[in-house]
Amino acid sequence: MQISTHASTTHAIVKAASQVILGKEQQIKLSLACLLAGGHLLIEDLPGMGKTTLAHTLAQVLGLGFRRAQFTSDLLPADIIGVSIYDRAISAFQFHAGPIFTNVLLADEINRATPKAQSALLEAMEEQQITVDGATHPLPKPFFVIATQNPKHHIGTFPLPESQLDRFLMRISLGYPDAESERALLKNQGGRGTNPQAVCNAETLQQLQQAALSVHVSDQLLDYLQALIQYTRMQLATGLSPRAGLGLRQCAQAWAMLEGRDFVIPEDVQAVFASVVGHRLQTQDSNIAKLILDHVAIP
Repeated sequence: MQISTHASTTHAIVKAASQVILGKEQQIKLSLACLLAGGHLLIEDLPGMGKTTLAHTLAQVLGLGFRRAQFTSDLLPADIIGVSIYDRAISAFQFHAGPIFTNVLLADEINRATPKAQSALLEAMEEQQITVDGATHPLPKPFFVIATQNPKHHIGTFPLPESQLDRFLMRISLGYPDAESERALLKNQGGRGTNPQAVCNAETLQQLQQAALSVHVSDQLLDYLQALIQYTRMQLATGLSPRAGLGLRQCAQAWAMLEGRDFVIPEDVQAVFASVVGHRLQTQDSNIAKLILDHVAIP
């Protein structure tokens, strides 16, 4: 597949999803970039903003398996990953897989579950496998976790620890729709009732992921990435980790491919920067990503 073919496929994906999630093309592209970069996505917003609809729509458009797990305060790790049950007929334990065995897992309202239940996702997100009773079970490929999170001040929420936040390559918010998009929703155009056709499949998506990793990153662009990373370490108590730096590069590569290029430019880094670093920097300043970009010159 050449870059023009990649761009045509990703354009069709974004267009199909935009027929359901109206007026949010930027967020759809960021979500797709996150998946192409091999990461996982955290969507933080108020209830009713379309977080679940976005997750379901992406799975439909990409032709992937989809499962939803509602995270509640009484959720147990076994409810997510599965459990081994003794089968008398064969005198052995049989593993019964949980909802995590899918391509796209929606961890809905993840911060309403206890930290113990949240941690059930850690191995799966990092290694794309789970271990139960000493046995390792590989997960389907591709494997993509989309977690939704209510604002931290809402009653009954458990903040995600930094170690788990770092497992999410990107964090985005949808926000309120613009007037035109909301009018269309009120007329039943788009939204949850729309069923888009799949324009992709698991095999094609894996090819797109491999292609994204091969997008060229010049030494000068790496200088810019390192300057951004180093600035966070000098200005903040906890700067970006090496894993965050790799994630930023991979997301910039994916964004470049979405834009139809086989090489990364600084604008690609800037397009994904806030979504990649915002949840990793321990600061109350909501404009920190913009301030960093404003202070670090392009080499």
